[in-house]
Amino acid sequence: MTIQTDDTRDQGTGLVDAGDSSGPALKVEGLWKIFGAKAHKVIGTADQSLTRQELQAKTGCVSAVKDISFEVQPGEVFVIMGLSGSGKSTLVRMLNRLIEPTAGRVVINGEDITSVPAGKLRDLRRRHMAMVFQHFGLLPHRKVIDNIAYGLEVRGEGKAARRKRAQEMVDLVGLAGVENSFPDQLSGGMQQRVGLARALAVDPEVLFFDEPFSALDPLIRRDMQDEIVRLHHEVGKTMVFITHDLQEAIKLGDRILIMRDGEVVQCGTAAEIVAHPADDYVADFVSEVPRSHVLTLKWVMRDPEPGDSLEGPEMTSDTIVRAAARAALASEHPVRVVDDGKLVGIVDDDAILRAVVAEEEVAR
Repeated sequence: MTIQTDDTRDQGTGLVDAGDSSGPALKVEGLWKIFGAKAHKVIGTADQSLTRQELQAKTGCVSAVKDISFEVQPGEVFVIMGLSGSGKSTLVRMLNRLIEPTAGRVVINGEDITSVPAGKLRDLRRRHMAMVFQHFGLLPHRKVIDNIAYGLEVRGEGKAARRKRAQEMVDLVGLAGVENSFPDQLSGGMQQRVGLARALAVDPEVLFFDEPFSALDPLIRRDMQDEIVRLHHEVGKTMVFITHDLQEAIKLGDRILIMRDGEVVQCGTAAEIVAHPADDYVADFVSEVPRSHVLTLKWVMRDPEPGDSLEGPEMTSDTIVRAAARAALASEHPVRVVDDGKLVGIVDDDAILRAVVAEEEVAR
């Protein structure tokens, strides 16, 4: 399934226009992963259209990822989500070839990593991409600052340079004061910060996250989500984030790709997915999402009419409904939605109330 990228995006997300000459940071074309002795005999035959269960019954092979294509723009936080067994972790591990694809291409900043030899791939991993795992993978005999500097050491950088860079990352992720501690002296959240700092230290072009906060307590998990948001605003890295938590996906992602049984079900912004779920599976996913916290005025406005008042408050179409509600309901006139100096829509009180009331009904 091919996913079209958006031509434009909301202000403040850090994404470039799809037409930017630099091209996508990550491009995935027709990616497949089929496990089994006869995996290569499936692609290009009628068997590739079988469901996961049908294929396994007929051939003994398991289709973990089926014909997925998408692009991630520079500076975008792209979230891939789905339930356990949906193929999301297999997919992200193919993006840096920790798992070899059965078919398809992965291009990172113009480099086709699916065709490079092993030596070149190692260099790309050391210099252009980094991964943060659910399990921290810290070296227990090394202090925090040495764990952070490890990738730079592997890359062959001198001790002074890598220690300086590691100290910068210590400060960036809020670990100042514990850089000389050992991992077992830190909380789970602090250990995950070390893993994040280690990934950032190599200054990667793309950061991959494979459910990094799943093992953390809810409060620590929320803190780490806030940390990702803060760091993204500060360093602007392209990020691909794997999660099974829709609330986490909405909080972090510029766009969200939802998977089921190895296939893409829907891809879009949180507002697009909440407003127009592709099927019952997605609708069930988003059924408890507070709509007024996700939908923008774009999704509740109507077309302007000749008799509309010109005195209502002005807001842009990317204003979140909840943020607009107080001013909208306090005004005697409908909200005028204006983008780039042009009136593009009108939001009546009942449109605001429908979103808020629907949210309150879900909460009950």
